[in-house]
Amino acid sequence: MSSLLEDNDFRKLWGGLTVSRVGSAVAAVVTPLIAVQELHADALTVSLLTAAAWLPWLLIGLPAGAWVDRLAKRPVLLACDAVSAVLVASVPLTAWLGRLTVVHLLAVALLTGVATVFFEIAYTGYLPAMFGPDQLIRANALANGSDSAAQIAGPALGGALAAAAGAVTGLAIDAASFAVSFLSLAAIRRPERPVARAARQSITREIRAGLRWLGRDRYLRNLMTHGAISNLALNGYGAITVVFLVREVGVGTGTVGLLLSASGLGGVAAATAVPFLVRRFGAARALRTVKAAGGCASLLLPFTSPGAGLIAFAVGSALVAAFVVAGNVIAGSFRQAYVPSGLLGRVLTAMQFVNYGTIPAGAVLGGVLATAYGSRVAMVVMTVTYASTGLIILLGPFRGRRELPDPVSSGAALSTAR
Repeated sequence: MSSLLEDNDFRKLWGGLTVSRVGSAVAAVVTPLIAVQELHADALTVSLLTAAAWLPWLLIGLPAGAWVDRLAKRPVLLACDAVSAVLVASVPLTAWLGRLTVVHLLAVALLTGVATVFFEIAYTGYLPAMFGPDQLIRANALANGSDSAAQIAGPALGGALAAAAGAVTGLAIDAASFAVSFLSLAAIRRPERPVARAARQSITREIRAGLRWLGRDRYLRNLMTHGAISNLALNGYGAITVVFLVREVGVGTGTVGLLLSASGLGGVAAATAVPFLVRRFGAARALRTVKAAGGCASLLLPFTSPGAGLIAFAVGSALVAAFVVAGNVIAGSFRQAYVPSGLLGRVLTAMQFVNYGTIPAGAVLGGVLATAYGSRVAMVVMTVTYASTGLIILLGPFRGRRELPDPVSSGAALSTAR
């Protein structure tokens, strides 16, 4: 990773992303705390905040992928950071004026979700446009390591801010983090490499081309199926975790942040270890192992109880994060290298449309189960569902392989997609 860390433009990209991820991790803790403690929202309403943030993937995900494929990626990233900073800043401003409502909170979650759709699609295409295929595993490992480090610092910071200065202060930090990311991206000087493109078609035809290419590839279909069911389960329990800890287990505000930070420890360790695991055991073997192990680790979470029983949550969340991060690095790097650049935005957005489209459904389902049967029962249902998803990878087309398939050539892919 040393060569990447010596690259000035990568350091700017990585540094800005890291700061933004810390801000988002702070927001992930303080937003439900604002809803629960200041707006007195119930479990279903809190789960709707998660659903609103991910609903844009269903509403605009497919056309967004086709649009971003036509554009330079950095201007899209800059615009998304600017919009997100303004939207998030509106929450503490209205709260300090005494005018914050649940509707405002939901609207900000939805609109920042729109910006996130465009940012994530553009970022996925920006890395391979800036760095070679041999650097993608390392670049993604560093980026995912930042996510995990943010999951250590962000929740702890969010919990401390909520206890000391009020939860809305955390969203002021998140808004500032988007501004830092904007400035870091603006300072990058390296031009993007042009991508191979077929003749421009209508948005509808370009979306169909991405869907057609995805539908013919068994490896990407398998990853998409696993991702969709996993995200439904992960976000089913993730959306009610704060409610579970505060109301079911009786955890204080500051302790909530510390417990949520535990997941970051596992993620940092995994991001560091992934390049070694891939070299030592092969990318396909490593992928099968981490995808199966992550679901099993989640079964510890419903056993969380006061006192020493909090260890179950800390250990379970750390292990889940470790295996999720490892799987994301391997699968994400595979997709970026495997799918030709001219189709990358459309194909990956088609996958994300399905993968991320189940997140709002999972969040609402978790909230409904928690409201009807209690948050612990909801945690059991969702973690058992997640544990079963490893079979999708173990029994799928990656079975028996040591390495992942080689990339598809751009010319053949574009011809097939038409």
